[in-house]
This record gives sequence, C-alpha cells and structure tokens, in this order.
Amino acid sequence: MTDQHHTHHSTSEVMEEISDSMIPTSNEEDIQEYMKQFDPGSAYREHTCWKRYITIVVSVLFCAFQLYATLSGAVTAQILRATHLSFVMLLGFLLYPASRKMPLNTLPLYDVFLAVLGWASWMYIVINFDTLVRRAGAYLPLDIVVGVFGILVLFEACRRIVGIPILLIAATFIVYAFVGPWLPGFFNHRGYSFERVVTHLYYNTEGIMGTPIGACATFIFLFIMFGAFLEKTGIGQFFIDICNAIAGGAAGGPAKVAVLTSALEGTVSGSSVSNTVGSGSFTIPMMKRLGYKPEFAAAVEAAASTGGQIMPPIMGAAAFLMAESLGISYITIAKAAVIPALLYFSGIFIMVHLEARKLGLKGMSKENIPRFIPLFLAKGYLMLPLGVIIFFLMEGKTATFSALMGIVSCAVLAVTAAAIDMFRGRTPRYTLKDFIEILTTAARNIVSVAIACAMAGIIIGVVTLTGIGLKLGAGLIAISRGIPLITLFLTMVSSIILGMGAPTTANYLITSTITAGAIIGLGFEPLAAHMFAFYFGIIADITPPVALAAIAGSAIAKSKPMATAVQSTKLAIAAFIIPYLFVFNPEMLLIGTTFANVTLIIVTSLIGMYGIGAALEGYTIRLCNPLERILLGGAGLLMVAPGLRTDIAGFIVITLVLGIQLLTGRRKSSV
Repeated sequence: MTDQHHTHHSTSEVMEEISDSMIPTSNEEDIQEYMKQFDPGSAYREHTCWKRYITIVVSVLFCAFQLYATLSGAVTAQILRATHLSFVMLLGFLLYPASRKMPLNTLPLYDVFLAVLGWASWMYIVINFDTLVRRAGAYLPLDIVVGVFGILVLFEACRRIVGIPILLIAATFIVYAFVGPWLPGFFNHRGYSFERVVTHLYYNTEGIMGTPIGACATFIFLFIMFGAFLEKTGIGQFFIDICNAIAGGAAGGPAKVAVLTSALEGTVSGSSVSNTVGSGSFTIPMMKRLGYKPEFAAAVEAAASTGGQIMPPIMGAAAFLMAESLGISYITIAKAAVIPALLYFSGIFIMVHLEARKLGLKGMSKENIPRFIPLFLAKGYLMLPLGVIIFFLMEGKTATFSALMGIVSCAVLAVTAAAIDMFRGRTPRYTLKDFIEILTTAARNIVSVAIACAMAGIIIGVVTLTGIGLKLGAGLIAISRGIPLITLFLTMVSSIILGMGAPTTANYLITSTITAGAIIGLGFEPLAAHMFAFYFGIIADITPPVALAAIAGSAIAKSKPMATAVQSTKLAIAAFIIPYLFVFNPEMLLIGTTFANVTLIIVTSLIGMYGIGAALEGYTIRLCNPLERILLGGAGLLMVAPGLRTDIAGFIVITLVLGIQLLTGRRKSSV
C-alpha cells in the first residue's frame, strides 16, 4: 500500500517536484549553443566588425553564381562543380576556426591563407579547363602539386566543419589505393601510382568532382536555399504550434508533439542533429515537466528527429540522389519511402503513448494549447512553398526546377507580406536585409554539405579506380556463405559504421556505394537494397557509440548520453526491423502491388507495431508479465511481416493477450 501511494503521489505532483533550473530554456541563444556543441557545421564565426562584410559579399556572389548557372544552363558541369568548390573552400576557412575552443570573433592570417589556397586550387581547374581537356590526361607536375594541395586543404576543411569520422573513412580509402597490391584476398588490386591516384580523385568526374558534388552544386544547393527561406518565415515554430494543437492535450502530449514535429521538420531539414536541437529545445523541457524521465524525453526527440531523414518527400535530398543512382523516377522513391516512414513514426508514437499511460501522465493544459483552426487560418500560408515543391515533383518535374519554384514562391510570399504591411502602415516583415541574410544563411549551410559530398567523392573515386565496391559485395556474400539473413546483418553493421557522423546526403552516397552491392548481388530488388543501406546509415545518429542526435538530445535534457542512446535505439526499433522486411517483400515499397494489398499491409503493420511497442514498454491495458511481453512481441513481428497466415496468427495472439489483460484488469478493479 505504501509503495502504491508513493507512486500515485509522485505522478500527480511531478510537475512541481522537477526543478525549473534543471530544464534549459528554449531561447535562440540556447539553441545556437547546443548546435555549436554537437554540430561542427554550426560552430561558425560571427563577426561584428567590418570582417562580416567579407563573408556577406562572398555569400551573395556564391548564391548569385548558383542561380545564374541554374537559370542560364550555360555553365558546363566541370566548371560549375569546380567553381562551387572554390566558393565552398573560401567560405569554409573564413567562417570556421581551426578549433571550436578558439574565439569566434577573430580571423587569423593562416585561415585567410588557407581560404585563398583552397579557392585558388579549384579555380585552377576553371581557368585552365580548356587546356586540361586538350591535354587529355597528360598532366604536368604543376597539375599534380595543385591536386595534392587541393586534397589536403579539403581534408582540413572536413576536419573543421564536418568531423573526423568521414575524414578517417576517406583517408582509409586513399591509403587502400596505394597498399592494395600487398593486401590479401578480395582486397588485393594491382596498385596505382601517386600521380594516377591524385589526378583521378582531383580532375576526374569520378572523384571529388563526381556525382555527389554535381548534385550539391545543382538541386541540393537550391533546396538548402529553399530551407533558408522557410527558416526565415518561421515555419519551424508553426510546425510546433500546429502539432501542439493536434496532440498537445493527449496523454503525454509534448512527447507526441515531438514525434509529429520531427516528422514535419524532416520534410525540410537535412540534419538529425539540427532537427533534434531545433524542436527539442522546446519539446524536451516540456516532456520533463510533464513527468517523463530525462533519458526518455531526449530519446523521443532524437529518435523522431533522426526519422525525419527517412521521411518523404525530400529525405534530406537523398531521394533525388537515389533516383539518379538507380535511374528511376523520383516519385517512385518517394512512394517507396511512405510505408516504412509511417511505420517508423507510428512505432515511436505508440511507445510514447504507452509510456504515458504507464506513468499516468496527462496532456498539456488547454490554455497552453493553440486552437487548430485559428492557427491554420493565420499561418497556414507558410505551407504553400512546401506544397509548391511537392506539386511540381508529383508532376514529374526535375528536382532543380521544383526547388527553384519553391524559392520563387517563398520570395513572392515575402514580397506580398511586405507590401500588405506597408499598405497597412506597419513596418514590413521582410526587407532587403532579410533577403541578404537568407542568402548568407544558404551559402553557409551548403558548406558542410558540399565538403561531405566532396569527401564522399573521394571514397567513390577510389571505389571506381580499384573496383573495391564489387569486391566488397562479393566479399560480404562470401563471408556469409550466401545466406541472405547473415549478408543483411553484415550489411547493416557496415552501414551503421559508415554512417557515423556523416550528413544525410553523404551518408546515403557512402553506404549505398559500399554496402548495397552485396544485397543486389543476392538477387534482391536494387531499390530495396539502397533503402536498406540508407536506413541503417541514418540510424547511426542514434546508435551507440557515436549517436550524435541522441547525445545532442541528452545535453538539452541533462540526461546520461549513452543511456539516452540506448533508449533512442529502443524507440527506433522499427528501423531495425522494417528494412529486413522490405528487402524480402518489396511490396512494402509499393513495388508490384495493388491498392488493396497496400491497405492490408498498412493496417496489419500498424497493429504489429502496437504489439512490438507494447512488448518493449511492458504495458497495454495494464503492466505485462514476461510471458505476455514475449507473446506480444512475437505476434507483432508476425503481423509486420507481410503474409496472410502470419497476419492472422499475429492478430489472434494480440487479441487474446489484450482480452486476458482486460478481464484480469476488471477483476482486480472489482476486488
């Protein structure tokens, strides 16, 4: 009786017992501080003197060049990519210090030197492009020297801005290009000279200037600019408000708001960490005040934010890269991602709900919840640019054209809002200063993505030079002796390791290049193989030991980092199950199926996710005993796995367990 009374007391008064001093506020300074701590790309210099105008001018020129290249189509691919990288190198060293411990209001001369060196090394290709083409592979000593310096400066930029993991992977591949002749088994290759490796990586369109940076210099840049426009409009806060209106009053409301907000923000965000910090600075303190444990609160936000990267339509721009790599339409990729993303977020939502029920948590008070209809009528127009992009993508237009139309729609909305304000005698919401700020934000945000894509180009360049991609696929199959489940498991582990610390676009490029071939080699659907590698690469953001998104969430919640990462992995259990299922049954990716079958898959999979979530949480109508948890988990897996017999068996078991719980729960309450 004493224990029960104490539990009831702590639940009902938990909001009063949690010290507000332990809960960080959600102001802009806190958000920026967390971003700089966990996302290297956010730790940029913010000059308050004349130096800031240097980066502003460079940023505006960068954006102007990119828009000119897109609209005119007059810039050849190699010149576009080299010029893009020259701007990236220039901005990278002007904006980012050698160490995050250094003051952000200084600009040492050595950084100015590296900025100019990085810029000049890529402008060398632009200026000498015709000469390099005419020489057709006959490289001069100066070409080699420029290539070496260009690669070294790129590595230093990567260390500062993107992080160590992807740098180490790229460095390992370069070393492999030289030491291959002395390696055993399928790692062995004939070897390549220093000149061949440098020129292949630096001047060849299969290296640094390959597909990754090509995508970055075209549609990815435009989507980054589109995101900068949306950020200025305040769409992030609108997402939070609209999700509060939908789910804030439900049991465990703030946690459900976190799940819904992250799903929405994933449509425009290209980073698990920034998604976690952006919405988590609001949702995590709210979850703690409501009564969720710090580790659980941080884990919910981290798992949901990471899921934002697999959320169609944009998927951190990976959807467009996947379409280009596989030679299929973008809309096929977006449709294929719908059911897996739905199940992922449903799994987290179910576990959040069951945790709230188990702890007896309520929702937010009505006075703190915005009303949906007035909110949507007042700010619903903020969704129009996103709707414009989706419309044109659905119409079969290119990613570049769709992103450009999204930018145009944002500009039209901003100009219209400013005109209305002036007509009403108010201060305009958007001015020329705001547009310049949008351009500088877009240019700054592309730097980390471009450097990651360039590093991915090094990896892909070594793969194409040595043929290690096919050899790795064959090697994984040989190690697993061709047993599909073992091959998939090895591919999963490899993708998680390769995805650690890599931005979404680079993550997909690296994992698909190195690991997807093993799955395709077994005869599975190529789209399923690429999605499999991509899913597990993304999940690295919450999987120990790196788990950047989980650690960022733990800093906001003041929780234990590794405990948060473990809890995040538990909440994201769907991401560890679903890829195996859609590899064996591509119908989950809407490949070769019918509407009726899709409906059945969705319904049965959602019921199955409920069973799995209940097993992990140990609660449905009441607390579950060990046998009930085993039965619910097994039945849930049966229902998630497509197949009529497994669906029927799983449904019967879940229904029986719930029926027993309902009957025993009533007996206890009557006693």
